[in-house]
Amino acid sequence: MEFIILLIVFAISTIVGYRLISNVPSLLHTPLMSGMNALSGVTVLGALVAAAVALRTGSKALGLAAIVLATVNLVGGFMVTGRMLRMFRSGK
Repeated sequence: MEFIILLIVFAISTIVGYRLISNVPSLLHTPLMSGMNALSGVTVLGALVAAAVALRTGSKALGLAAIVLATVNLVGGFMVTGRMLRMFRSGK
């Protein structure tokens, strides 16, 4: 029963998140991406804590996967944000 509730929450949050992101004006994308990169740093910390307190090997493996994926998301987000900000520099 808990799995079904979690699956329903995941599906609803996916739909709401998609609807919110698709309605963001183009001018706000870069500042919002920068803010989301900061939140991705918090996700890395949460993954580190979850992996540190894991007791089973499978849980530790999932924690490691979470750390790797959150780090890739963080680094990739900063790279994309940097590339977007370079587009707005003056050509001196």
